[in-house]
Amino acid sequence: MLYWFLKWVAIGPLLRVIFRPKAYGVDHVPAEGPAILASNHLSYADWLFMPLTLPRRVTFVAKAEYFTTPGIKGWFQKKFFSGAGQVPIDRSGADAAEGAMKSAMKILAAGELFGIYPEGTRSHDGKLYRGKTGVARLALESGAPVIPCAVVGTDVVAPTGKVFGQWTRPVVRFGPPLDFSRYEGMSNDRYILRSITDEIMYEVMRLSEQEYVDMYASKAKELTKAAKEPVEPSDATSSAKKAS
Repeated sequence: MLYWFLKWVAIGPLLRVIFRPKAYGVDHVPAEGPAILASNHLSYADWLFMPLTLPRRVTFVAKAEYFTTPGIKGWFQKKFFSGAGQVPIDRSGADAAEGAMKSAMKILAAGELFGIYPEGTRSHDGKLYRGKTGVARLALESGAPVIPCAVVGTDVVAPTGKVFGQWTRPVVRFGPPLDFSRYEGMSNDRYILRSITDEIMYEVMRLSEQEYVDMYASKAKELTKAAKEPVEPSDATSSAKKAS
């Protein structure tokens, strides 16, 4: 109930009036039953604008800390994230990735929509990066169709590293459902998982019109950060300078 209050009474109308987001291909999202919404990830605002364009609830997984912080602040934080369609990662698994998978399976088993960012992290430069195979494994183990989608313009509204950006009209595009039932029972085959993930990312690229980079976003961020760091002179260089 709180979700609908936040979406339609509090956050939704405000975002609609200010930003007037446009949506295309909404009819590709099933009116009922489970589906995986695989999206690009340009901004922390993506999880607000994409679900706003749909009549159904879209659930994402979030860090468990958002739901376990003590005190009044923790209580409001938990209510906000719960109401906005977020659920904590199931910590009963061996690691965060396994916990996220368990949480996602519960959501899909309940016949709901599950949102996922296959890149694993926000793009730091507006490009689309290689998807992680968790989305493929989730599709095979749940049997749910994958709806590729793209959110455009949120990196202008809420750029990475900034609280506020500039006004623009975000666009959300949904593609036709992708059915991977032909690979049923092959969720442990890493080549199949990679093939499925690449097919999903190709459709996301087509919808978002982003430049694609065949590298994980986390690795690209590390390389960008390293390139910006000052280079310490080598011992040989230092010795040469002293000699001169």
